[in-house]
Amino acid sequence: MKSKNIKELKNKNIGDPDTTTAAILRAALELGEELGFEGLTVEGIAARSGIAKTTIYRRWANVGAIVMDAFLGDVTRLAPIQVRSTARESFTASMRLLARAYRGRLGKILRPLLGRAQADENLWEAVRTRWVEPRRQVARGIVCRGIQSGELHPGLDPDVVLDALYGSFYHRLLVPYKNGAISDRFIDALVDTVFGGLEPSGARALVQSASQPAE
Repeated sequence: MKSKNIKELKNKNIGDPDTTTAAILRAALELGEELGFEGLTVEGIAARSGIAKTTIYRRWANVGAIVMDAFLGDVTRLAPIQVRSTARESFTASMRLLARAYRGRLGKILRPLLGRAQADENLWEAVRTRWVEPRRQVARGIVCRGIQSGELHPGLDPDVVLDALYGSFYHRLLVPYKNGAISDRFIDALVDTVFGGLEPSGARALVQSASQPAE
């Protein structure tokens, strides 16, 4: 069933580039949720959006490129990185938003999108340069400010901090196992666990513990 939003877009001036792009991307998201990534075709997106295939191919080389743009548009809107007064608060808020977004259709799209990217160098490069790196740059800045303010232990490697946080997050998302939901409770526990070793007092305690001889 075509959504109300698609119908509204089609009733607007279909020659307008912004309207045309929005209709195509929304159709891709809807069909991706209904059929899965493997069921997506340019023909199907054209039929759902009411946009000619020739127009679609002038803008995107393949279905993967369309889905990438659709995914980026939604994740940017639904889960922008939050910059709060502390790094702990920033990552808790950011990861909660991301988890909520992935509980819906974005999660269903992301898994096969990353799978497809393993065999598609152009898609992989798009994932890295348009999604991963821009978000990591903002997140890296949050860690650096936390170090400068004294919230986090000096000498920390920001990239390792991000890997500790988001590596655990995406492991839960991509590797299915019992009780593996990415809930707000999990996010809070993850941030508390990681930051327990990042904050100056926690880091000192870890170093002291590691230096003590085993009984």
